[in-house]
Amino acid sequence: MQTTNHIDLKPTAQAQIEACQVPLPFREDGSIVIYFADRVLLFSSGDVPEGWYGVQDEGESAIPRAKVINFLDTYKQVALISANPRQSFLDFANQMVWVEAAGGVVLSASGQIVMIHRNGRWDLPKGHREVGESFAECAKREAEEETGVKVAEVGRRLCTTLHSYNIYGKWELKLTAWYEMSSASCEELVPQTEEGISSAEWIGAERLWDCVNSSFPTIKEVCSALLE
Repeated sequence: MQTTNHIDLKPTAQAQIEACQVPLPFREDGSIVIYFADRVLLFSSGDVPEGWYGVQDEGESAIPRAKVINFLDTYKQVALISANPRQSFLDFANQMVWVEAAGGVVLSASGQIVMIHRNGRWDLPKGHREVGESFAECAKREAEEETGVKVAEVGRRLCTTLHSYNIYGKWELKLTAWYEMSSASCEELVPQTEEGISSAEWIGAERLWDCVNSSFPTIKEVCSALLE
């Protein structure tokens, strides 16, 4: 019997990034950040920002993910300085599983927004993009599934963010596209408890920033983009 070697045809993270339907959050100076919960990894060609721990990428080979994670275990803000921050980012991303997701801010006519409470923090509804689904479609579906809100319209894309986490011993790098959405009414919300969501609420302007400031840095970025 003739046998053939198994060939893994799964595309690299770089290939998936290059094919991504939404732009990555590269800044005007070419830098980009990845959030690890409350910790931040910056890829930049500039000087190490004050208060950050700096790591020099000489470009000879990719800096091992484990080494970077060890730095992040010790320092809250790590800057990886490189002549080519985009390539340094791609080299790092190739050591992870690439994931795409979408979510956003659902606004009522009176200006309240939908927020969820999960794992002890306030958050915004979001989730993984399904095959064949656009990012905007994903944002609408996830908001409705996680909170029970009825989304009337998906508006502008507010921003994209990157965050990384270790799940079941596997490091994932998730890009999330965030959208502004609207709801025709402030109907009672129903949290998707099987996804670990303990509550879903309409949050007014008087509470918004208290909730946002107790959330993740990515959520602060999204809400800041909403006001631009």
